[in-house]
Amino acid sequence: MKKGMFLFLILSLSLSCSTITTNTKSSSKDVIDYKVQPFSLKQVRLLDGPFKDAMELDRKYLHDLDSDRLLHTFRINAGIPSSAKPLGGWESPNGELRGHTMGHYLTACALMYCSTGDEELKAKADAIVAELAKCQAAIGDSGYLSAYPETWFDKVEAGRQVWAPYYSLHKIYAGLLDMYTLCGNEQALEIVEKMAAWNKGRVDRLDEAQMQRMLNGNEQGGMNEAFANLYSITGNEIYLQLSQRFNQKSYVEPLLHSEDNLTGQHSNSFIPNIIGTARQYEVTGDPNDRRIAEFFWSQVVNHRSYCTGGTSNSEHWRFEPDQMANQLGDSTQETCCTYNMLKLTRHLFTWNPDVQYADYYERDLYNSILSTQNPEDGMMMYFVPLATGRWKVYNTPDTCFWCCTGSGMENHAKYGDSIYFHNNNTLYVNLFIPSELDWSQQNVKIIQETDFPEKDSTTLTVQTKKSKELDIHIRIPYWAAQGAMIKINSEPLEVTSEPGSYLSINRKWKNGDKIEITLPMSLHKLSLPGDDSQVAIMYGPLVLAGQLGSEGLTSQNVHTTQNWYRFRENQTGKVPPLTVTSDNINDWIKPVDGKPLTFKTIGQSEEITLVPFHKIFMQKYIVYWKVEK
Repeated sequence: MKKGMFLFLILSLSLSCSTITTNTKSSSKDVIDYKVQPFSLKQVRLLDGPFKDAMELDRKYLHDLDSDRLLHTFRINAGIPSSAKPLGGWESPNGELRGHTMGHYLTACALMYCSTGDEELKAKADAIVAELAKCQAAIGDSGYLSAYPETWFDKVEAGRQVWAPYYSLHKIYAGLLDMYTLCGNEQALEIVEKMAAWNKGRVDRLDEAQMQRMLNGNEQGGMNEAFANLYSITGNEIYLQLSQRFNQKSYVEPLLHSEDNLTGQHSNSFIPNIIGTARQYEVTGDPNDRRIAEFFWSQVVNHRSYCTGGTSNSEHWRFEPDQMANQLGDSTQETCCTYNMLKLTRHLFTWNPDVQYADYYERDLYNSILSTQNPEDGMMMYFVPLATGRWKVYNTPDTCFWCCTGSGMENHAKYGDSIYFHNNNTLYVNLFIPSELDWSQQNVKIIQETDFPEKDSTTLTVQTKKSKELDIHIRIPYWAAQGAMIKINSEPLEVTSEPGSYLSINRKWKNGDKIEITLPMSLHKLSLPGDDSQVAIMYGPLVLAGQLGSEGLTSQNVHTTQNWYRFRENQTGKVPPLTVTSDNINDWIKPVDGKPLTFKTIGQSEEITLVPFHKIFMQKYIVYWKVEK
């Protein structure tokens, strides 16, 4: 969400430790019939593998960030002395987005606590909440809390230039709500309700036309989601009314009529607002809200996304549906957009457990989330450049604090949240990630052991004290063109398994039963929407990127302290087109013997090695290939 872009203009299901149900101390006002529910993050533990490695790097970063530095601008704004060294970048004391990282940080700590049981990190976050309460009290009786003056909201309401104070405020609301729902921090909820009272006082002064002008003129994040979550927790109708006041009509009204008016819109302002619409459906049951969210998801995923699953170019949809021929650049697919699309996807899956949602989730998770973390130091990406010859550029620990730094803290703290779903005695296995599920509702544990995607198989072991009849649904991905091979206790299961479906196994399970699943992967290609001559090479769910060498890459241009990295054409080089003699991809791409997930072009003027995009690091790359016959 670059500063210049705005002029173009919690009980969180997807961030939940306790998922659809709230903290046991609160009541849930959700009214819809969820078809499936995610498990609490406390019930899922990652086992050794790339996702656990990424989580642990993120955990270290959360520990390393200094609490007093995070609190510095909040204290200064409240008139409380602070001697801490200010953070840099978007969190600098003169930055207009200062304070947004605090909300992300609290959410990330809450998620990490649920994912790992890290009591030290929880205590650190609890202590920060206590300090924020002091800041709120020092500001006065209004309930206002932020790292910037309240006068900025006067500017927003008057249509004057200021960089997205409501965006930052939404993150603070979300972080505090997550500290309550995920960590049981009562003080966090008290702070939020005081903030909400202040917020009601402000928007009550605006008529509907003034409110919509304000929403259209400044990025607001997901304020409607925050208040829908607060309503779900408390049952206070005032918060539902506040949530609905933050619905941006220019966004939702065309979608209600199945109209795609997304072209030119700011993507990461739009997506959070639709997540709010999804939450409103869950707390009111209004079918119009569901229609809006589902149509939006379909348009973005099926008509406005890259092979990676990511969306947006320079933070906007600068193209009509399926017309992305000239949309490969330095600022493609903002990571925040992927983060928010996965949140939305998770909501939709609980309403309707269709395999298309799980397939999309997997593609995004590998190619647009796991791929955006530096495997050496845990730093994160803002944009994911898809133009040829670019490379991955990461934040520095305390001098950037992009919006995607904040969402990145959350991304890598919650990998366990969508591996498994359930409904009564039915288990959905959506992702093939080494993990242990404590299905306490059924007194059963499921151990998933896998080297996927290095190997095309996974094994589920049932642990139970007594035999239990369960229905286990295993996702057969769209990319498993040859179907799946299933064995139970080493005996082949004679069933038909269509790609893009769930294979259901219903039986009485006993302790030690094993399900062995083989999902053969194969090469296939995806054209860039609107240009069949530009293709991405896929292997199973993985985008394969061509390695173009590391000449000229240094720590200085792989990490940046800037708002974002600006590539120069003389840095990137050229790549000859792929010359093909047939439509069969196996005629021009071959696996390298003895090297899993490694391929090479053949019959070309220049031989290029391809590896999964999430494994590319300190390397220039090509994702979309120009193909000539």
